[in-house]
Amino acid sequence: MIVPPLFAALAPARNILIAGAGGGFDVYAGLPLALALSGNGAHVHLASLSFSELVLLDRADWIAENVAAVTPDTTSTDWYFPERTLARWLASKNLPSTVYAFPPLGVERLRDAYRHLIETLHIDAVVLVDGGTDILLRGDESNLGTPVEDITSLAAVAGLDVPVKLVTSLGFGIDAHDGVNHVEVLENLAALDRDGGYLGALSIPGNSREAELYREAVAHAQAATPDRPSIVHGQIAAATAGAFGDINFTRRTHGSTLFVNPLMAMYFTVDLDKLAARCLYIDRIENTWGRPQVTRRITAFREGISPRIPRQYPH
Repeated sequence: MIVPPLFAALAPARNILIAGAGGGFDVYAGLPLALALSGNGAHVHLASLSFSELVLLDRADWIAENVAAVTPDTTSTDWYFPERTLARWLASKNLPSTVYAFPPLGVERLRDAYRHLIETLHIDAVVLVDGGTDILLRGDESNLGTPVEDITSLAAVAGLDVPVKLVTSLGFGIDAHDGVNHVEVLENLAALDRDGGYLGALSIPGNSREAELYREAVAHAQAATPDRPSIVHGQIAAATAGAFGDINFTRRTHGSTLFVNPLMAMYFTVDLDKLAARCLYIDRIENTWGRPQVTRRITAFREGISPRIPRQYPH
């Protein structure tokens, strides 16, 4: 218990890739972890499955097929560009400021993109980060939230030979907005624990350097993207500051009742391969080339099963 299992698992690694699994601002969920690891001497690289129009980037920004190296000086006319926003914030703190970006792809091409980064950067540990918990769902739950990008990332990395592969989620409870039943999330974590695949939960101390910088990065992103600030990270940032209850910070949540609480500021970490092995439809998306294929195959899988009956948290 003296050393959290998340950090114990990553202790042998010297070159760590922390990648946003679900696209958009998901990579920000890895920022507190990246800051802690960097402060402990590890070389940390950030990557993101991008929702931006990467086709607008210059040819020089592409270091390989489907891998763009986004820097503070990267030019694009796309107003929604979380990777560049993060790169600019990192540069303002004199931190390594390249954020690698992948287009939304099917499993095969995304795996090739990851493979290039792993070989080029000599990566010996990959951590997929999810803002929320839907990456922890196995497929037969009452609702899967928004699984397409998360499970594509999971399947892509599961097929790669890397010494350490983890998945960590930050923002427990946030996916209730997308219909996720978190009793089922807890049930899945218990099953992973029985399989030896659960590395426990870890709180981000609110007064820590990592939490303070994370909140600053989120505020910077909200100012840079005022028309579409991250609802997920707005809540997580508030939770790391001790906020509780219906904390509204953007008109995007108008009419919704939020429940910001300390569980949102905790990393829930699992072994990536054990999580992938429990996903009931991961084999169906294995040979996909594009995102629409993944979507159709998940839909077809769901049409052929009887989902679990959702249960209410009893306490």
